[in-house]
Amino acid sequence: MPDTYRLTLALDLLHQNARPAELAGMARFGIVGDQRLGLSVPAMRGIARTLGRDHALAQALWDTAIPDARIVASMVADPAQLTARQMDAWVKGFAAWDVCDQTCLNAFCKSPLAWRKVQAWATRKDEFVRRAAFALLATLAVHDKAADDDAFVAALALVEAAADDDRNFVKKAVNWALRNIGKRNRALCQAAIAAALRIQQQGSKSARWIAADALRELRLVRGS
Repeated sequence: MPDTYRLTLALDLLHQNARPAELAGMARFGIVGDQRLGLSVPAMRGIARTLGRDHALAQALWDTAIPDARIVASMVADPAQLTARQMDAWVKGFAAWDVCDQTCLNAFCKSPLAWRKVQAWATRKDEFVRRAAFALLATLAVHDKAADDDAFVAALALVEAAADDDRNFVKKAVNWALRNIGKRNRALCQAAIAAALRIQQQGSKSARWIAADALRELRLVRGS
């Protein structure tokens, strides 16, 4: 359990930085959720720096169900302490793309379980669980410097399999993962372009959009 004082401090800081006047504008971009306070990302990062790494506090903040608190939770969590059960519980709580993506970036992609969760979540039906698989893959493509090309080539099969999912938050994450894999290095750029061409042949509206958008960027990368 976290120190009660620290949880109170964290919640006080969140409320002090609330921006209720921004909520309507944020909602137009899909940044939604009950109890949302409207904090900016820089404000949340500042709060996380003040609090420091505290895994018990992270879980307590997550349990509040406040979207802004959950993003701060991802910033103060210790990725090495994340369990498979905890990650599954958190991912089921995603109800907005920013909470999903920030949690993948700040916590999940630094966990030793990250690659396992990409595989597990990529075929799930829930929109934000599936988005999390590809948001996590996109962040791993940038931040996992130790992973070899074979891991990303294998992951392209997951990208291709999900390309027919026309839900907005899924297809955008699938596209994001495809582009980031291709931007990792020249060999993976070639592999990602080949995958995009196969996706294009699938024929669904989402597949055509994913392929066209990725090919525009990746062909520029290949030519650079």
